[in-house]
Amino acid sequence: MLLSTKLGLNLLNNSSKTCIRSLCSSNVSHREAKPAGGIKNVVLVEGVRTPFLVSGTDYNSIMAHDLQRHAYLALLRRTGIPKEYIEYIVVGTVIQEVKTSNIAREASLGAGFSLKTPAHTVTQACISANQAITTAIGQLSSGQIDVALAGGVEFLSDVPIRFNRSMRKLMLSANKAKTAMQKLNLLLKFRPGFLAPELPGVAEFSTGETMGHSGDRLAASFNVSRREQDEYALRSHTLADKAARDGLLVDLEPITVPGKDKPIDRDNGVRVSSLDQMAKLKPAFIRPHGTVTAANASFLTDGATACLLMTEEKALSLGLKPKAYLRQYVYTAQDPKDQLLLGPTYSTSKILDKTGLTIKDIDVFEFHEAFAGQILANFKAMDSEWFAQNYINRQKKVGVPPLEKFNNWGGSLSLGHPFGATGVRLVTTAANRLIKEDGKYALVAACAAGGLGHGMIVERYPQ
Repeated sequence: MLLSTKLGLNLLNNSSKTCIRSLCSSNVSHREAKPAGGIKNVVLVEGVRTPFLVSGTDYNSIMAHDLQRHAYLALLRRTGIPKEYIEYIVVGTVIQEVKTSNIAREASLGAGFSLKTPAHTVTQACISANQAITTAIGQLSSGQIDVALAGGVEFLSDVPIRFNRSMRKLMLSANKAKTAMQKLNLLLKFRPGFLAPELPGVAEFSTGETMGHSGDRLAASFNVSRREQDEYALRSHTLADKAARDGLLVDLEPITVPGKDKPIDRDNGVRVSSLDQMAKLKPAFIRPHGTVTAANASFLTDGATACLLMTEEKALSLGLKPKAYLRQYVYTAQDPKDQLLLGPTYSTSKILDKTGLTIKDIDVFEFHEAFAGQILANFKAMDSEWFAQNYINRQKKVGVPPLEKFNNWGGSLSLGHPFGATGVRLVTTAANRLIKEDGKYALVAACAAGGLGHGMIVERYPQ
């Protein structure tokens, strides 16, 4: 059976109409289908990103909206699309700067987009940019718009730190106090402990557990050793380093920031170490017997991404050559206590079932790497019929992505993970790898806080 038939999205003619032709045994039946849940084909024209930097380094002098604005403008320069063509902007972020809470809009104003261009911000933990993309897909495929800009940004060099709740209540009450006696009574309630700052939460609100602790427990549950995690992390850094040296990271756009003599033109978190050096690091979360360390976990990262999405008809009318179709996508949710990081297993199973594809049909895999142990635990879950039968309600295991097709240009462990931006990097890299590696289908998958997951099929545009 043809892969395109199994996916149900054959290109029939130049008018870009699609259909599904299902072959059941010897009988042939026909039925109409709508790609990506809508009417029109949606294509990825281009995607870009700023260099991803370890938080607290060279982006210290700017703000999140500056990074997002740069990603917008870099995308427009690369594609040659006038700002006026963009009909809608949607951006993902996680830890918001309160002064620019709708950062999609603030960045668009700063970039000089029309005041008439709507923009909104979405947040869904580590899959926020994935949500930005699929939100745009919904508007494009349903015919609401023809051109959208989707992106994401995270700036952990400067997170909002606030007074604790007791101090906030006191200050709000003081603002309402009218008489000297009311103000004096409030002052008498003050305690020095009220001045203790309150940092953004690093733990799951529902469980009280940090993601690092969850990663450690997950690795232990699936018997993933410290050595296996270090080996995988070293692979990620080695592949990212090679991809950079070979000029494969074509989505990266240099940025000039105040106080720096030269443009920043590379990611600064890639570190090719050795297994011996990695083995010397102490556990980062569960001491002394944990296996997650600074070397096999993703690091706090600053960065922004942007991608240009269009209906296929619009892209062709403008003389643009798309990189890929954005096909079916799914979101999943599971127990945030015991299965917080198993989103890729659930979303891969669901998207393959939805499209009729199998692991063998996928040419390129791009999975988010929160921790090396998380990736390897998902591999073991995907390779387990017991897990499939007891947790995913399927008789056969999902299947394991072949390593030779998996995250070949590095991943979040090495390139970095700006929470709200990673999804666009995954989709853009998947499209670029399909072109470079002469593949047809890519599968993008990611986990996220709250026990969430995302999966998407990306199909290479005919060359």
